[in-house]
Amino acid sequence: MAINDTEFIAAWTQVLQLSNVKRGEVLTILTGSQTHPQTLHCATIAATTLGAVVNRLDLPSMNGSRSLSRDPFAYLGETALTGNPAALAALKASSMVIDLMTLLFSPEQAEILASGTRILLAVEPPEVLVRLVPHAQDRERVQAAARKIAEAKEMHITSEAGTDVRCPLGQYPAIQEYGFVDQPGRWDHWPSGFALTWPNEAQTNGTIVLDVGDILLPQKSYVSAPVALTITNGYCTRIEGGIDAKLLEDYMASFDDPEAYAMSHIGWGLQPRARWSGMSLYDREATTGQEARAFMGNFLCSLGPNNEAGGSRTTACHIDIPIRNCTIRLDGRDVVTRGKVVGLDAAGTLHG
Repeated sequence: MAINDTEFIAAWTQVLQLSNVKRGEVLTILTGSQTHPQTLHCATIAATTLGAVVNRLDLPSMNGSRSLSRDPFAYLGETALTGNPAALAALKASSMVIDLMTLLFSPEQAEILASGTRILLAVEPPEVLVRLVPHAQDRERVQAAARKIAEAKEMHITSEAGTDVRCPLGQYPAIQEYGFVDQPGRWDHWPSGFALTWPNEAQTNGTIVLDVGDILLPQKSYVSAPVALTITNGYCTRIEGGIDAKLLEDYMASFDDPEAYAMSHIGWGLQPRARWSGMSLYDREATTGQEARAFMGNFLCSLGPNNEAGGSRTTACHIDIPIRNCTIRLDGRDVVTRGKVVGLDAAGTLHG
């Protein structure tokens, strides 16, 4: 059912207040051809009501001839800001950017953040955004999980389906994604709710098995038969299985880039209002699958770039894989047991 403007404006107001939007600060809304008009309309009203000086920067579509999908995550790195110093200057001069286009994994986004501008990505359908509007408690839960990651030297992931992979940690920081941007230079996306890091380069080894019902993104598909990924020295060296494996293999091969197969971020979902089944209720072109990345207790692993964590890998291919029913251990201690987050009380607070 569609969301009315009153509910959506209230949700935007909550997110902007959590993001510390102040009267008189400059806020730029970045839009493109796929921006949802209700999202733009309601974000503008909420921001102006809070007293922000609001600009809109609309940029043309990119990468349509190279991408195999209309999903904005299907071809990363080059954006409409590439070679566009005037647009880049406008965003760097803003206190906050609401990204309704998708700059993720681009060098321009890193440059904007380094200037102190904070960026909030919001490209999901309005109904998903309102249902998963963030709260302050989401930040506390994610921060608690991120502290555990920051203290660990190894993440070990297993499952009854056959996953058994070890990821040495420490080279990259623990990242917190909770749905709002409350610090200078911070990036986040709404909806959100997970803690993650990148494993040490060329050190991850083992097998990751996707079972029936696990999710491939940006394909936005539920796996119909098991897929086994062999990880050797930080790279996926074999993809085995039925039609899902063959489709994934062909998609990744289309980039003709060996770095597409590198281990990217790893972590787990911490958003109690996100549902594993939610993506099944939307047309593929209506969503980017952010809810699937955030549902509670999933092991979110990925292949592709690492420049968001300070690395140098900027491959255009990025695969996100939310996997259910895994056990995740940090230095031998469970933080997720068979898909259930350890230490989570009924109020949604993470302990231990």
